[in-house]
Amino acid sequence: MVEDNGNLGNLTVVELRKKLKKRGLSTKGRKAELISRLLNRSTMEDGKKRIRQRKSESNTNGDVDTPTSSTGSTTTDMKTLREQERQEREHLVLWKKPLLTLFYFVFESGCLINSLILRLWRRKRTVLAVLVLTAILTILYNVEGAHQPMVMFIRKHLLWCGYWMGLGILSSVGLGTGLHTFLLYLGPHIASVTLAAFECMSVDFPEPPYPNSIICPEQEEEYMTLWTIMSKVRIEAVMWGAGTAIGELPPYFMARAARLSGADLEEDEFEEIEELIHEKQANPDELGFMEKAKLSVHNLVQRVGFFGILACASIPNPLFDLAGITCGHFLIPFWTFFGATLIGKAIIKMHIQKLFVIFLFSKQHVESIVRLLGSIPAVGMSLQTPFAKWLEHQKQKLHHKMGTGAPSDTNVLSWIFEKVVIVMVIYFVLSIVNSMAQSYHKRLSRAKHTVMNKTKVSLE
Repeated sequence: MVEDNGNLGNLTVVELRKKLKKRGLSTKGRKAELISRLLNRSTMEDGKKRIRQRKSESNTNGDVDTPTSSTGSTTTDMKTLREQERQEREHLVLWKKPLLTLFYFVFESGCLINSLILRLWRRKRTVLAVLVLTAILTILYNVEGAHQPMVMFIRKHLLWCGYWMGLGILSSVGLGTGLHTFLLYLGPHIASVTLAAFECMSVDFPEPPYPNSIICPEQEEEYMTLWTIMSKVRIEAVMWGAGTAIGELPPYFMARAARLSGADLEEDEFEEIEELIHEKQANPDELGFMEKAKLSVHNLVQRVGFFGILACASIPNPLFDLAGITCGHFLIPFWTFFGATLIGKAIIKMHIQKLFVIFLFSKQHVESIVRLLGSIPAVGMSLQTPFAKWLEHQKQKLHHKMGTGAPSDTNVLSWIFEKVVIVMVIYFVLSIVNSMAQSYHKRLSRAKHTVMNKTKVSLE
């Protein structure tokens, strides 16, 4: 028996999943995905053939279809078309369609470069002012004089702050899968400073070589506290948190621009939250944990405003993109959104994460972890030995004198971590290629929808 799309649309998500389960199909996904899974291709092709036949018959007989008879089918066809396009985008990845993905990636890159050039051309005065300022700063940087020590001081701190802010932006800007720079860079940096602080009993590391490498200073302090270590890594932690706040702006601006222009926001996340709101009103007890969590973020931001955004930004929250989209869609003022996000991510959440890493890598806890590794049955010693060797090697590196070669780092843990970093960076780059290719597919889909709407208007 052929399913009817209109009847399926009246069913709840639970009922749709029951139908899919009976047929041995996957029950995961949003309501639109479940419906499209139930509709087989032959049914849709037959429907399209019948529509073409009716149009040809009406053109032959000189009849004109009334808007009331075609409105429902047109809406259904558009939903089906968008769902097909969404499924095509999900398969548009390098490991499934490498040539087409690279082709779309190149064209999307060209579109973005062209858009950037046009925007810069519209702001010629601003670009000219920036070029003049850059030329003046370049001259001051290269000319010798009494100002050079200050120039070097500013350059050093700007590069240091910019480095961590850039890593924060990469972590949350939404390029591909996002690069987990806290786990790869900031977390290990805080951990190394913590280990060195307890070993050296000081955080006044010689500069240089700090921050590239850490050497124990000659003078030691009587005791070492968490707050002393937190103050040592505060700048890089706050800059990284500020970068993550900046990286949350694109979803906000995208949703805000769509709302002001009156266009439909075709982002999958916003379509999903609209479906969840409808499903909650109809069947509030049938939502899963993740669906309830997404609705909670949406409702908290919409109803509470500044403090709701602050609460969402102050904890590790993988659903914060949804908060940005919600704020943009409901036209929450920029400084309300960005101010709450900046305070939450750069100050509150960053201090929580920083305190956790320092607490975990403090001397007594590291020693406890080494002992616990040794107590694991069967594999305890094989895990404890490389970790203990790595820890001892790090301590030796802290005590070597400046001007002498540092001990070579050949521990298996260091080798594994380096390879993990390389793999994650490569996967991040590949995910950017996939994401840009899918963006170009969206661009083509929007152009196709525009042509279809114009054709429909001209026929009417």
